[in-house]
Amino acid sequence: MEKKMRAGVLGATGMVGQRFITLLENHPWFEVAAVAASPRSAGKTYEEAVGGRWKMETAMPESVKKMVVMNVNEVEKVSAQVDMVFSAVDMSKDEIRAIEEAYAKAEVPVVSNNSAHRWTPDVPMVVPEINPEHFQVIESQRKRLGTKRGFIAVKPNCSIQSYAPVLTAWKEYEPYEVVATTYQAISGAGKTFRDWPEMVGNIIPYIGGEEEKSEQEPLRLWGKIENGQIVKAAEPVITCQCIRVPILNGHTAAVFVKFRKKTTKEELIERMVNFEGLPQKLKLPSAPKQFIQYLEEDNRPQITQDVDFENGMGISVGRLREDTLYDYKFVGLSHNTLRGAAGGAVLCAELLAAQGYMKGKE
Repeated sequence: MEKKMRAGVLGATGMVGQRFITLLENHPWFEVAAVAASPRSAGKTYEEAVGGRWKMETAMPESVKKMVVMNVNEVEKVSAQVDMVFSAVDMSKDEIRAIEEAYAKAEVPVVSNNSAHRWTPDVPMVVPEINPEHFQVIESQRKRLGTKRGFIAVKPNCSIQSYAPVLTAWKEYEPYEVVATTYQAISGAGKTFRDWPEMVGNIIPYIGGEEEKSEQEPLRLWGKIENGQIVKAAEPVITCQCIRVPILNGHTAAVFVKFRKKTTKEELIERMVNFEGLPQKLKLPSAPKQFIQYLEEDNRPQITQDVDFENGMGISVGRLREDTLYDYKFVGLSHNTLRGAAGGAVLCAELLAAQGYMKGKE
């Protein structure tokens, strides 16, 4: 890319917004040109607005410290500064839907981490290695919105990243029934242990709305475009429990699978480790070279050893074995704020740029 695209970050002061800021520092294709947040942060420098709430392991980039935070609701003003935006706003779903659509109608492509538009029929929800063809629905969305440049694309929930790619790699064996339990890090709630001391040494067996997302969103990834809309797949049927555990980063899943076609452990491992998608073929900047790794040790994957595999953009799998009730079971691990949130959105943006869906303004 000859010239970097000017990116805005909506909801820049929150945890996912902060992650976008760190990922875009020195990015070869995108540069942060605007940061926007709620009216109470507007007018302050980014450093002042975040204050003591910087939650990343790395220091705040110097390039954004003195940027003046814009009011996210001043759509035309923000849009004039950018070629596209990443959205991580903290609002009600109705407010998020409205503001993301407002930016799209202002001819600004929106790549969102939020859930508000994940079931809008003509909005693609994409894991770039799994369903990049869903970006084709953008043409129908632009007709509905009356736009030439603007559109909305979203990434799915962080909870599904540790098992949906694996099931995709096994598609030829026709998985049709899945039981999954996810053990989810507190950063998925935008928290650190400093914010949430009651999570230390604790487990909470409930995360609002998460089980439905974990059961339904993979089916949308595996769906097909019909008449300008994405129609979800019928199988595999997934049932899920989601548990909050005292881990900062990393969602783990224990998964049981039934297949229609007979297969072996060796075949399943081979399909996983050789599974790649367009990001790998195009060598996109944020793409992991190895999308899924398989670990032979009985005590892997582990958060402390494996969550940062491929800079947090790869999936780690272990303990694949035959089951007494289901055909096979395994344990998966993904980094929830990198692959699962901001990193996944940046990878979506890279693929959208590579495929010509968005480029710098003339």
